[in-house]
Amino acid sequence: MSTAPHLHDASTRQDLLDWGPQPDAISGASHSTGRLVHKGPDNRPEVGIWVCTPGCWRLTIPRDEFCHFVAGRATYRHDGGEVIEITPGTVVCFPAGWTGTCEVHETLRNTYYLTDREPAP
Repeated sequence: MSTAPHLHDASTRQDLLDWGPQPDAISGASHSTGRLVHKGPDNRPEVGIWVCTPGCWRLTIPRDEFCHFVAGRATYRHDGGEVIEITPGTVVCFPAGWTGTCEVHETLRNTYYLTDREPAP
């Protein structure tokens, strides 16, 4: 146990765990792998590495989520019409309750921080 959970080589680390197919697929067969850095009580907050292969699916962000994309290319489309193009170096802070689609064009890799804050009613 570390006083400050950490992983070295987060942008290139290869010893990732199989997290399975991406749920709510629209097209393709996206598959996720990843590695947890930290999970708090009741899995809140959660910090880790996420890698996902090409495909498209619906998503709802359950809690505020900060993402730093270090590889790949994708398009996030909010249900309200906003489009966020992801390339290496993109940083996004998705608010709790964000809904839309994610279309991965080239395998994505990001480091993320999923807070403990629930969406506003």
